[in-house]
Amino acid sequence: MCGIVGYVGRELAAPFLLQSLKRLEYRGYDSAGIALIEDGRLLRFRRAGKVKDLEASLDVAAFAARVGIGHTRWATHGAPTDDNAHPHLDCSGRIAVIHNGIIENHAVLRHQLEAEGHVFSSQTDTEVLAHLIESLSEGDLLDAVRRAVAQAQGAFAVAVLSQDDPSRIVVAKRGSPLVVGRGEGAGYVSSDVPALLGKATEVQFLLDDEVGEVRCDGYAVFTLDGRPVHRPPHRVSADPIAIQKGGYKHFMLKEIHEQPRSVGETIREKLDEATHALSLPALEKGFADIDHVYFVACGTAFHAAKVAEYLWEDVLPVPTHAVIASEFRLRNPHITPRTLVIAVSQSGETIDTLMAVRRARARGARVVALVNAEQSAIERESDAVVYTRAGIEIGVAATKTFTAQIAALGLVGLALGRRRNPDSEAVCARELAELALLPGRIVEALRVEARIQSLAEQLHRASDVLFLARGVLFPIALEGALKLKEISYIHAEGYPAGEMKHGPIALIDEGKPVVMLASRDIAYEKLLSNMEEVKARKGLVIAVSDAPDDPNLRRLADEVLPVPAATGISAPILFTIPLQLLAYHVAVSLGTDVDQPRNLAKTVTVE
Repeated sequence: MCGIVGYVGRELAAPFLLQSLKRLEYRGYDSAGIALIEDGRLLRFRRAGKVKDLEASLDVAAFAARVGIGHTRWATHGAPTDDNAHPHLDCSGRIAVIHNGIIENHAVLRHQLEAEGHVFSSQTDTEVLAHLIESLSEGDLLDAVRRAVAQAQGAFAVAVLSQDDPSRIVVAKRGSPLVVGRGEGAGYVSSDVPALLGKATEVQFLLDDEVGEVRCDGYAVFTLDGRPVHRPPHRVSADPIAIQKGGYKHFMLKEIHEQPRSVGETIREKLDEATHALSLPALEKGFADIDHVYFVACGTAFHAAKVAEYLWEDVLPVPTHAVIASEFRLRNPHITPRTLVIAVSQSGETIDTLMAVRRARARGARVVALVNAEQSAIERESDAVVYTRAGIEIGVAATKTFTAQIAALGLVGLALGRRRNPDSEAVCARELAELALLPGRIVEALRVEARIQSLAEQLHRASDVLFLARGVLFPIALEGALKLKEISYIHAEGYPAGEMKHGPIALIDEGKPVVMLASRDIAYEKLLSNMEEVKARKGLVIAVSDAPDDPNLRRLADEVLPVPAATGISAPILFTIPLQLLAYHVAVSLGTDVDQPRNLAKTVTVE
């Protein structure tokens, strides 16, 4: 949620800020703004809407500023208006602040500051920081920011620019991600590395309760009490091409088609294809005696965790439960030092998942992070980490990271199962052989796209869609419904097919689309019976199946979308592909903003 960028250097700041904000659009936002220092004056420009709307209102070539900050805001406190957009200023108009996250004690601080005579012009919690820094300033911006964030409560990342100190940007972080970097004759700030690709050559990820300053010769990081922080920097190795569409109409479509590579890379890192030997060094010590497993995750990652819950039951002889991270914190789960908690997050910064990790660790559990981004908050607070190797995902609706999560979780389950359950060896050997073939099978599954594109022209008029499945495919039904909701705004629900008669059947009438996932290996005859029930009520049956030529299936389904036959870990991944394509093409038919659906953000850093 929200995006932060900052630049100090020899080049013009405004073009960099606007281009970098465009690179962060995938995070989700509803307004944008920049602040520059030029000829000794602080200039601010804000606009509700997209970065392109802000850019259209500016004569970018007219600015000579070499220092500036920029922000995209996802509204929390106050509506998405020009006045609530960042940056926010102090009373004097000399200090500009941009901020991700939430200042939880903003109301108390605002009341104190108003009593001192400060006048506010927005409804945001962020503006409190600008006035607080002003009130604490004694000539040293870094010291004022340090003292201000020490008073603030909540999760936040902050960048501050001062007209009186134009050679640097001051930053601070607690909870929300923030990166500082250096390049040739320039210093950089960002909430995410993609904004800096092709510019910064090295970066440093700030940890909680650290402050820093960014200058044209680089950066320095300090603790809240002023002690210098020395950590090795990280080289910026990602290819800028990864954040380009590469000829596809949308990033989401590109990322759907990247899944043979992203799943393949995730598997190959952990599996020797020649010998089928499984290598997960992070799990080699300290996890042999676990007696209970919890997966904690949100959104699409939770659906991957639900898939893992089913898969792990076949190989690991301990209770296994997937729990929505925000609910995990409100429950009283059975946790001991022999409990394993797997935290699943694409970004590694999802605040609810991070809070669940902290709760689990406080109660003595061992925690493994399963993330797609290195050096994330969840990784730092875990005992071990397993990476998905999906690469940068720009589309807000997760696609390639979801299938990579299933693959990685499946392999983790096999690795732990081999140690705990000698009888699982045959299952493991079969699974690993199947996984070696999976990238090619995903290529085959993608060939159904032309048929799906035609079907989408029919489905985009629907007001509701049901997704039904059984067994390990039930979480895939949940994910298919979520994808359709996220990007087309059509109401959709996923259910276990056996539950249809316990409520959802009341929704089925003539023409109601019902997407049914039918695998020969998972209660197939019962799925056919469910189709009979839908057809008896004149519903429209769309079958996704690895038995596309079965006459009984052909008789009942109005449309059959084939997937390659596979078992175990491979099956849910392959059944996912047509559902992703279906959601995408329905959304395109409706003309929605596929890559940046309304109200959604890629990285959710507020509770």
